[in-house]
Amino acid sequence: MTDRPIILAGGTGFLGMNLARVLVAQDRAVVILSRSQPESGPWTWTQWDGQSQSDWSKHIDGAQAIVNFSGKSIDCYPNDENRKMILSSREDPIRALGEAINNAPSPPSTWVQLSAVGIYGNTTNQCTESTPAGDGFLPDVCTHWEAAFNQSCPESLRAVTLRAGVVLGRNDGAFPLLRKLAKFGFGGAAGNGKQGMSWIHEDDMTSILLRAIDDDSIQGTYNACSPNPQSNRDFMKTLRKAVGMLFGPPAPAFAVRLGARFVLKTNPDLVLEGQYAIPERIKQAGFEFAYPQLEEALQDLCK
Repeated sequence: MTDRPIILAGGTGFLGMNLARVLVAQDRAVVILSRSQPESGPWTWTQWDGQSQSDWSKHIDGAQAIVNFSGKSIDCYPNDENRKMILSSREDPIRALGEAINNAPSPPSTWVQLSAVGIYGNTTNQCTESTPAGDGFLPDVCTHWEAAFNQSCPESLRAVTLRAGVVLGRNDGAFPLLRKLAKFGFGGAAGNGKQGMSWIHEDDMTSILLRAIDDDSIQGTYNACSPNPQSNRDFMKTLRKAVGMLFGPPAPAFAVRLGARFVLKTNPDLVLEGQYAIPERIKQAGFEFAYPQLEEALQDLCK
C-alpha cells in the first residue's frame, strides 16, 4: 500500500462511488474529479470539465493511480447529437488526463480505463479479449474509446483496460428497473431472447478495479464480467424466480423498439442485441468471483 492518492475521474457514478467507499474504508486517499459534486464523504472533490487543464491537474502529480470512468451514458436515444456526445465525452477526458500526466513531475504509475464488452458487437459466439471488434455504433464507440486511451497513456504507465459487462447494482444501473419490471409481471424475454447478457455483480466489479489498481501483474485488456453470461431469456427467467414472479409475457422486438423510442427515450439495441463475453484473462490471473453464478448474484441483490 501507499499513501499516494487514487484519482477517480468521472467518479460520481455508482461504480466510482462504490470504489471510493471501499478505498476510504482501507484508509486510502481518494480524489474525485467530476463536473458535479459527489455525495459528502472522506474524499477530496475537484471540479473539472473533462477537457481543459486547470486546478484539477495538480492532483495528478504524486498520485498512485488514475481510474477513469468518464463518459456520457449510452442509455439514451442514439440521435446524431447524442452519438457525438457519447464519443466526445469519452475521448476528451482521456486526452486531458494524458496531458496532465505528461506535465506531472511525479506522475502516477497506473492508469485503469473503463471500456465495455459492447466492443464485440451483436453476436451469439463467446467473446474473449482476443475477439476482434464487431460492427455497429456501440463497437465503433468502444474502438475509438480504447484507441484514444492507447494514444494518450504514456508508455511509462501500467495501462489496464477493463471491458465491463452490465454491472448489476442493488440501487443503481439497469438492475433496479429490471427488478421492478419483473415484479410487476413484465419480466419476459425481449425479442427472440437469444441475445447475450454479459453481467457482473457490483461487488465483483469493485474487486476487479481494486486488483487492477494494486496488482502490478495486471496489464492490458480484460473482460470485466461474470464467467457465466446468459441469454436474455434465461436471465429474465432467473430474475423472475428471484423476485417471486413465475410468469412474464415476452416482449416482441417491435414493442421493445417502440417503448425504447417513445417511452424510455433509449436505444433499443441495448436490450435487443448482446454478446457472450468470457473473462478469460482475469481468470487466468487467479481472480475469484464472489458471484460467478447468476442465481446467487440476483438472490443477493434482491435481499
